[in-house]
Amino acid sequence: MNIRPLLVLVALFFIPTAFAQELLNASYDVSRELFDEINPAFVAQWQKQSGKTLKIRQSHGGSSKQARTVADGMPADVVTFNQVTDIELLEKRGLVASNWRERLPNHASPYYSLPVLLVRAGNPKQVKDWADLVKPGIQVVFPNPKTSGNGRYTYLAAYAYALEQSKGDQTKAADFVARVLANVPVFDTGGRGATTTFVERNIGDVLVTFESEVIAIRREYGKSNLQAVMPSMSLRADFPVAVVDKVVDKKGTRDAATAYLQYLYSPAGQDIVARHYNRVHDPAALKKYASQFPSVKLVTVDEVFGGWDAVVKTHFADGGILDKALLKAPAR
Repeated sequence: MNIRPLLVLVALFFIPTAFAQELLNASYDVSRELFDEINPAFVAQWQKQSGKTLKIRQSHGGSSKQARTVADGMPADVVTFNQVTDIELLEKRGLVASNWRERLPNHASPYYSLPVLLVRAGNPKQVKDWADLVKPGIQVVFPNPKTSGNGRYTYLAAYAYALEQSKGDQTKAADFVARVLANVPVFDTGGRGATTTFVERNIGDVLVTFESEVIAIRREYGKSNLQAVMPSMSLRADFPVAVVDKVVDKKGTRDAATAYLQYLYSPAGQDIVARHYNRVHDPAALKKYASQFPSVKLVTVDEVFGGWDAVVKTHFADGGILDKALLKAPAR
């Protein structure tokens, strides 16, 4: 008896009617734990909603480095970055549609954070604000602004502070950030590397990173060993997201990718995001987690610098203010 046709029929019977899809989310360095919780929650909802199984893979690194990797061919279905310019790079390469900001609420930014300071127990160097980061003998740890959105926001927040203190004097502000950079003992490529340098390698007196990372660090390593310091002002860091159109159209994953990013705005998604110490827009989540987000004066890139295009041309282009400030810093 030829049993091959019977085996084929049995195999076909047991093939599920909904084939699994896979999404790749290219994200910034310190979002690992956030998406470790977001992903299974969305997968369960998507299966219930669509009847389809889904697997989500993650790629993490410095935001700007991740953007270049996607631009060079990494097949990410979605990007969840921490600065607009990284998605604009993909837009210029024809990977992301030009209307990506209008596809989702809040200019495609489901949550935001800000740079704050983390010091060692008892704050032995008495670091209280940005001005303390230029003092002699202070070692400041934050990631490289060349590769990390986290590092760029730190640099820009320090510059914005100096502008306010000097009543808009650009020369004094540039000198201030040069002095901050001179106190950085090592530049890691991303925020998580900077955390490792400060917490595990025990290098530096103060770590500057996103508020969400600071609170997570204290939770993981113990509040008694580390102390959060909220500066007098900081810079709002919006975290933009986008579907990578060229990839999802090729893979046939647009529906799942779009729903995945929309989930970040849902009440359930916003609750998870806020639980990971990111500031959100949903009123219920805002009320529920209000106690963990102290009030602080926040300025924006648009208000202080005239937008990201101006920032890139003035500060981050080759030979710009950042490069000149780095040249004044000692070799590492």
